[in-house]
Amino acid sequence: MKDLYVKYIASLLNIQPWQVENCAELFAEGCTIPFISRYRKERTCGLTDVEVAEIKHWADVFQEMDKRKTSILGTIEEQGKLTSELKEAIEKCVSSSELEDLYLPYRPKRKTRATAAVAKGLEPLADLLWNNKSRNPKADAAPFVKGEVASVEEALQGARDILAERISEDAHNRETLRGIYRTRRVCSKVTKAGQDSPDAAKYRSYFSFSQPISKIPSHNLLAMLRAADEGFVKVEIDADGEKCSNKLYYDYCQAHGYPSHQEVRAAVEDSWKRLMDPSITGEVLREAKEKADVESIQVFGENLRQLLLAPPVGQKRVMAIDPGFRTGCKVVCLDRQGNLLSHDVIYPHPPVAKKMDAIIKVADWVDKYKIEVIAIGSGTAGRETEEFVRKVGLPDEVRIFSVSEDGASVYSASEVGREEFPEYDVTVRGAVSIGRRLMDPLAELVKIDPKSLGVGQYQHDVDQGLLKEKLDNTVESCVNSVGVNLNTASPYLLRYVSGIGPALSKAIADYRSAHGEFKSREELKKVPRLGDKAFQQCAGFLRISGAANPLDNSAVHPEAYHIVDKMARKLGMSTRELVGNADACKKINAQDFVEKDFGLPTVNDIILELQKPGRDPREQAQEFSFAEDIHEIDDLKPGMELPGIVTNLTAFGAFVDVGLHENGLIHASQMGVRGMAVPSKVLKLHQHIMVQVLSVDLERNRIGLRLIK
Repeated sequence: MKDLYVKYIASLLNIQPWQVENCAELFAEGCTIPFISRYRKERTCGLTDVEVAEIKHWADVFQEMDKRKTSILGTIEEQGKLTSELKEAIEKCVSSSELEDLYLPYRPKRKTRATAAVAKGLEPLADLLWNNKSRNPKADAAPFVKGEVASVEEALQGARDILAERISEDAHNRETLRGIYRTRRVCSKVTKAGQDSPDAAKYRSYFSFSQPISKIPSHNLLAMLRAADEGFVKVEIDADGEKCSNKLYYDYCQAHGYPSHQEVRAAVEDSWKRLMDPSITGEVLREAKEKADVESIQVFGENLRQLLLAPPVGQKRVMAIDPGFRTGCKVVCLDRQGNLLSHDVIYPHPPVAKKMDAIIKVADWVDKYKIEVIAIGSGTAGRETEEFVRKVGLPDEVRIFSVSEDGASVYSASEVGREEFPEYDVTVRGAVSIGRRLMDPLAELVKIDPKSLGVGQYQHDVDQGLLKEKLDNTVESCVNSVGVNLNTASPYLLRYVSGIGPALSKAIADYRSAHGEFKSREELKKVPRLGDKAFQQCAGFLRISGAANPLDNSAVHPEAYHIVDKMARKLGMSTRELVGNADACKKINAQDFVEKDFGLPTVNDIILELQKPGRDPREQAQEFSFAEDIHEIDDLKPGMELPGIVTNLTAFGAFVDVGLHENGLIHASQMGVRGMAVPSKVLKLHQHIMVQVLSVDLERNRIGLRLIK
């Protein structure tokens, strides 16, 4: 990676250039983000997976920028206009706007007013005016009145058009105006379409809206731009035209005091109004949107992380219910491995109420399949179904959980769902997904496109490539931080393990089907097309329960097994006796086992892992019940205190399910901290909380809440 890129990334992320260089070298060697952050801490000085991912993002950005530079240099060279100074300026660019500004005067153009004027032979007149060599512009324009030029005024207009385009294409001018525009306000005003359309009502806040572009919250900007895309509002930056024109004229032009000053001044004003204002407005808005995209995508990523790392109940016998009124409740029973044992439909609710029949069936299934936990989807009829199940009279040890249905319907109709359950319809698949996500949310949710999990707002408005990159990195990070059981993981979970991917995950599953369970990590090398590099990247994140070598069920990488053996020998015990022996681990002096390729960070990680090998970082799932006397929004009164579940986190607040069809909102200012809180730092997705009702808007079905605890 070029030194100027390394320095830029280091400055941007507030890290050392050598850390960026080492990461770039590791990427070039084929190392993945999870592997680098977990097993190459000496090379990175302990950079987190988020920081390593940022370096990877910018490395890819600059790789594409280098391709663009090569193309630009080739185009300018073909025109015979590439000077050594211009080439050096292009090669030193680290921002795309700077690069495109330098290229703008040389970019092949469609026909413009300026190119038409040049074709008419008016460029010498433009030069005369610009260089202040004209004593009488009208007299100097007279010789150009010929051919397609019908008058002196037409000649001067053509010259002004040429000057206007030159002014608008000057890189310094463009950056000067960007600086001004970045300090101004972004405004939106309702259009006629917005006034006439009932669909525009949701954008009413933006019918007359104004805020400094440097301070506008990301969700406001994205909503405003969406309204503009739909034609309901017009968005602009309130740049002061006179200020901009004066800045360009007095800083860039040298015509004041000369006979040609009126012509040049007119060209400057035209350049700003006709060419630069629309262009710079678009650029600054895109720049602001890019910032808003990053902020919003960070919220999506954090929400997804919390969703994937939600507490599992573990391997339990599960009854899962996908609730419904008219079509009934779809019920499935699963064994401890998530295999489908039975499925049926019950009708505990109107309009087809067969309540007693439903009670008998649920009680019989709990007894027959020794059900330990019941998972109830949180969507339509979820609240009513939970109340029904709690009144069936089940054994006290049977625990009941409300489970988010987000994405279950997507899974049930997906290729993955059809592949897993080809003989069953979408209703059965959806219920199975609800049950499995209670057992292990991470293992089940990786089968669903993250964008279908309801983890943020405006997800269709942000940069889709950047969103996919962030969400993919988040899934990969979560999977590898938890670790994966090599002998039970589905191919869909295995593909997110460091270094594996879709092709190798299928190869591993096929090998497992043909040869039975893996006995050791080393056996992975027998999988077709799984070479040494893939083994290096994935081995530390895969677990084999009951393996002959206990380290195969830990996060200790095979390349460091010899260090554990040395530790055990020094303590006078076997490796098996050391693994999981916290007291013995406390006696280890990490410094004694530092080697050339295994520094203190790695040795300390090994010691921590030996104390609790294969520890799942996730918490345990907890039961939850809504307030019994709240069923409709009309039941709410300001001042009430209710239990709730966080369903979504945004930059401006948290949405909370209190057992109604409508979610309430805790604004960031109502989260119990001084001033405006950062919701993702106060709450977690699906966290159980207590809230107080602040307001109830029956007309708009809106509920205002305050966080209590």
